[in-house]
Amino acid sequence: MKAKLFFTGAMLLVLVFTCSGYLHAQTGAAYTEAQHAIAASNAKYHQAFAKNDSSIFINSYAEDACILAPGMQLVCGRGAIAHFFTDGYKMGIRGGKLVTTKLYGDGVDYITEEGWGQIVDKDGKLIDEAKYIVVWKKTSEGWKMYRDIFNGNPVTK
Repeated sequence: MKAKLFFTGAMLLVLVFTCSGYLHAQTGAAYTEAQHAIAASNAKYHQAFAKNDSSIFINSYAEDACILAPGMQLVCGRGAIAHFFTDGYKMGIRGGKLVTTKLYGDGVDYITEEGWGQIVDKDGKLIDEAKYIVVWKKTSEGWKMYRDIFNGNPVTK
């Protein structure tokens, strides 16, 4: 009887370790997929300003996405987000860069990106620097920005 219990317990441990390894491998792949989607989205983000074409990035946002910009009301939905960026273009934004510094989460359903960015005018002059947090959501269309919050840093001259 003791041998049977020992064998059963040992088999359960093998099963648990095998399954946890499988889950870890799946989580790692999901994380890597999210990481690549974020990098691809960030690479094309400011191209929209250079070309005055929000269609370049608007599908990077989930349909139920919201932007939480400083000093503004909540901006939700792709249409409102496109308008938000059209206003940015009218203010003189023509480019910039986004740099991911950290990713949090396992990348299964959501992942959080932390980073910093810069926006520039048509001459490449720095308009603003900011830090940001973006919550990314896995959708049927792939990884999409779900919540986008940022605030400016003092611009060094």
